[in-house]
Amino acid sequence: MGEVLIGLGIFACLTGAAIVSLMVYEHFPTHHRQDDTSAVVRLAANLFVVLSSLVLGLMINSAKNTFEAINSNVHTFATDIILLDRTLRQYGPEADGARQSLTAYVQRVVDTSTADSDTTVVPNRLSELLLNQVGDILAGLTPADARQTAAQQAATQQLRKLIEQRWILAEQSEGAIPAPLIALLVAWLTLIFASFGFRAPRNATIVGTFVISGALAAAAVYLIIDMDAPFSGPIQVSPAPLQRALAELTQ
Repeated sequence: MGEVLIGLGIFACLTGAAIVSLMVYEHFPTHHRQDDTSAVVRLAANLFVVLSSLVLGLMINSAKNTFEAINSNVHTFATDIILLDRTLRQYGPEADGARQSLTAYVQRVVDTSTADSDTTVVPNRLSELLLNQVGDILAGLTPADARQTAAQQAATQQLRKLIEQRWILAEQSEGAIPAPLIALLVAWLTLIFASFGFRAPRNATIVGTFVISGALAAAAVYLIIDMDAPFSGPIQVSPAPLQRALAELTQ
């Protein structure tokens, strides 16, 4: 929802700047409407066009790297879950309680991954409790032989790695694009759009062009911001690896 509001705000800024500039231009003093003044305004706008292009490129690259890193970590997270379950199975029936808690945790992750993904990427009390139950059950096991001892030690290490991976996902979900950079980009785009309305003809075609251009530019920035937060919005990391992990656990 936050990304949508930012996108709508950017659209309002860009379209409003162009239309306001179009409407107030004729009220400027005569010496402010000379060709030399218009040329300087265009040159300044061109400068910010170049800067905006560079910043947009950096934002796209940053959002892409964040998305790919989280997508890779989700696959690793799902793999670690499967490996932990396999180790618990090797221990024997005594570890069934730990497997049940692990399955309940993954089920909760899958159930919320298409909604708000709180279980996956945000410190969630119930999810943390389920993982802690796995650790408590593991710690309470009494191995009967060397095989069970090795399985218990391996499962404990795998659980520790799983918890670490979960917190990595939680930290990465906050995004990497600084808010001041987004604000600066919007300010530059607003100035550019304001220059579009300077000395532009006042007709429906021009206004329609401003509205469409503002919508497309705002949509582009919105999608970049959304890709920087891969657990929400239209561009999301696929929950398929976690769903496959759940299927493996329930076999």
